[in-house]
Amino acid sequence: MGCQNLILILIVSVLISSACCSSANDYIRPKPRQLLHFPWKYHTSSEPQQVHISLAGENHMRISWVTDDSYVPSIVEYGTSPGHYSAKSEGESTSYSYLLYKSGEIHHTVIGPLNPGTVYFYRCGGEGPEFQLRTPPAKLPITYAIAGDLGQTGWTKSTLDHIDQCKYDMHLLPGDLSYANYMQRRWDTFGELVQPLASQRPWMVTEGNHEKEYIPLVKDSFQSYNARWKMPFKESGSSSNLYYSFEAAGVHVLMLGSYTDCDEYSDQYGWLKADLAKVDRKRTPWLLALFHVPWYNSNVAHQGEGDGMMSAMEPLLHAAGVDIMFAGHVHAYERSKRVFSGNSDRCGAVHITIGDGGNSEGLARRYKNPNPEWSVFREASFGHGELKIVNSSHAFWSWHRNDDDEAVKSDEIWITSLASSGCLADKAHEFRKILMGP
Repeated sequence: MGCQNLILILIVSVLISSACCSSANDYIRPKPRQLLHFPWKYHTSSEPQQVHISLAGENHMRISWVTDDSYVPSIVEYGTSPGHYSAKSEGESTSYSYLLYKSGEIHHTVIGPLNPGTVYFYRCGGEGPEFQLRTPPAKLPITYAIAGDLGQTGWTKSTLDHIDQCKYDMHLLPGDLSYANYMQRRWDTFGELVQPLASQRPWMVTEGNHEKEYIPLVKDSFQSYNARWKMPFKESGSSSNLYYSFEAAGVHVLMLGSYTDCDEYSDQYGWLKADLAKVDRKRTPWLLALFHVPWYNSNVAHQGEGDGMMSAMEPLLHAAGVDIMFAGHVHAYERSKRVFSGNSDRCGAVHITIGDGGNSEGLARRYKNPNPEWSVFREASFGHGELKIVNSSHAFWSWHRNDDDEAVKSDEIWITSLASSGCLADKAHEFRKILMGP
């Protein structure tokens, strides 16, 4: 183990992770709370561990879990009554090696079709404990819990405890999950930490720089992330687990990749155009986007790192009428006005940076002054957000600061959808023009 740690320290010391078309920015952060301690637990070789769920196409869920035994079948039994399973699905499994680490067997099984707004009871691998989940509603309202840059610190635990008290339907996470940072056992402890929440509500995630874990000539990027956190990229027509979309109730959500090619000739950009062309704003009046590196950021940390992606994609997303864009990476909170091309724009998107879930690097406390015209609220505190989309025209956003382990509502606003404001009609020509381009 000592040899492995030395190798990893050397690797981390020479690697620089950067977003597409970006450069790194040095920033010295204050000390965070200590990392959580995970005592060793005895598990039978077939016992399901690190259980989490995600959407997998219309009316379907993907159940993911890990076992020590590679011969455990990837089956999920489920039903609407405890202990009575009226249906069963079989999926697939995988594993990976990373230097001296060998993962357990990672299972992914899709169940469904499922009824919306319904509690299901399920069991993984034919034995072990019973879990329960609730499917999202078919119609508005719907509530999202949102927190990025989680990690495994005392602040992370506080954030998760606050989210657990929220009546929400789904968790959205704009990158930086485990902060394993090449130490693969940290992926296992993160799965253990989030299982109580992630086994009950869908967790929809996209990658951050701490998921990259690239070793030149030895390991490709995102191997651990892709093996463990399989998202519905195939179901949304994407060729990569690093970007995809999904729909829930009256909302179309884009999960974009800050750490894969993003220019207008890239696969991601081509997929994004095709995906947006299929969106029906009468059926899904709200359009959200999540990615890791913020485009509108008045914090000193990570200045300019999202400029390349913003230059390529902002005109398309503006023309498509994205309502709200969420990002992480900066370990602080910030909310903008509706903005486009660096200026306030009544038909632009609201940008929210919410990379304040807990992480292992501390808060980004320094902001640029004077405050930019587009920046409404900014604060370097840990916390989480809640977005309740009430109907086709109105949503309520609130940010809850972790203040001495109490969730204190510190920012809130009603947001009116672009679909109800007349902006989409104004953008129609602009959108068609971009779709006809390269």
